[in-house]
Amino acid sequence: MSKHTITIKSIDDLPEAAAKFISLMNDNTVFAFYGSMGAGKTTFINELCRQLGVEDDATGSPSFSLINEYRSNTSAELIYHFDLYRLDSMEEAFDIGVEDIIDCGALCFIEWPDKIADILPDDSVRVDILLNDDNTRQLIINLPE
Repeated sequence: MSKHTITIKSIDDLPEAAAKFISLMNDNTVFAFYGSMGAGKTTFINELCRQLGVEDDATGSPSFSLINEYRSNTSAELIYHFDLYRLDSMEEAFDIGVEDIIDCGALCFIEWPDKIADILPDDSVRVDILLNDDNTRQLIINLPE
């Protein structure tokens, strides 16, 4: 694993932080975002999607649908944003096709990945978002070698 840290001092730093993150993505497709409620997972993923060519109004939290599908306007690439906070069981995950989507080769940004830990690929990129006492955030990205 190679570890990288990106500090986000304010919401104004999001575009720069997302650009740095994108530069680290390489050929990885599954990104598992860990962080407490309110740490900024959805906000950061929305900025990532915008910078990857998804229209501003297309992104949001998939809290109720669990999975949102976007298409990049610049690359035509599919991007999936999972918010599994409300996922009740692994059976529900299988029923809605989580495993098939993760295995399809498209970009997958997953919030609350601990809910599907048993089916996350071994080469998933772990991203921890830490909310500091001064309201800054730290992204700790653990890239597989």
